[in-house]
Formats: sequence, structure tokens, C-alpha cells
Amino acid sequence: YTMNPSPATRRRAVLFDRDGTLIVEKHYLHDPAEVVLEAGAIEALTRLRDLGFVFAVVTNQAGVGRGYYGLDAVAACNARLADLLAAHGIDVAGWYVCPPAPDEVCDCRKPSPGLALAAAAELDLDLAASWVVGDKKSDVGLAEAVGARGILVTTGHGGTDVAWAEAHGLPVVADLAAAAALIAEATP
Repeated sequence: YTMNPSPATRRRAVLFDRDGTLIVEKHYLHDPAEVVLEAGAIEALTRLRDLGFVFAVVTNQAGVGRGYYGLDAVAACNARLADLLAAHGIDVAGWYVCPPAPDEVCDCRKPSPGLALAAAAELDLDLAASWVVGDKKSDVGLAEAVGARGILVTTGHGGTDVAWAEAHGLPVVADLAAAAALIAEATP
């Protein structure tokens, strides 16, 4: 017997894309030594943590499905990112990876809702009170798919989807600091 908590007791979160959002975009990143935080990431996450948000990383990793590297490389890069954040007192509550290539059928490849739904179930998240921040249309599409609010950052590949996001009335900001400011402004 399980009792689901009421939405009032569920946690609000920020679900972050990894590459091009939290860390500097590298083409098919698979070497943890190449993990570099985006400028202002620590300050942005500290501000959001202090507002009571929990964090999860939701990342498409097509390089695995394409055979460029394995899940062990993804895990090593995630561990490096976790270490960089932990050095500043920032914890990521969950890591969610979609390894299939784009042409494979799955329910986890953003903008499909699989990764966010898994995070919500495992971390007891209230997705309607949560945000998705990323540098691609698929990231803000994920927000729409699960009833969260999305923000497109123009770091990474974000510049490519600005016109699309603006046409859909979605917020577009320069970086994580601006995303954190927008979330803080909207948070009661």
C-alpha cells in the first residue's frame, strides 16, 4: 500500500539539460576532463537552491545510441559535473539519461515526457510547480509535455531556437543567471 502525497507536499524542481546549459557544449562530450561549467552556473544554482528548488538533470545522449561512447562515459561526465557542483554545496537529486539515437523509438528522448516523469516519480516532484531549463526546442518542449514551465537559454545551441521559442511565447534568456532571475521573480 502506498499513499501518494498531496501536491502541497511534493517538491518543486528545476530540471536542467546538461550540455550547453549547465556545462559548456562540446560535440559528443565523453571525456570528464572536458566538463566545464557554464559561466554563472554556481551562482544561479545557489540562488535557486536557496529558494527551495531541488535539481535534476535530464539529458539526451544520442552519442551512446550512435555507438560513439558508452553509458560509462556519460556516467563519468555526470560524476565530474556532480563533483564540480558539490564543491559549492549544490546537490543534484537525480540524473536522467536518454541513450537512444534520435531515429530510435523511445519515450525518454526529449521532448517526450519519460525523463521528467521518471524524475517526478522518483523524487516526488510537482511538475506543475517546476521548471525545465535548456538550450534546445526539445527542452522547452519537455516542459510543455509535462505541464512545467520552460526557459530557453541561448548558451550552447540555444541561439538556433530563439525565433521558434519567441513565436511560441516562451521565455528566452542569455544564460543560467538570467534563467534563475526569471524563476526567482515568478516564485512566491
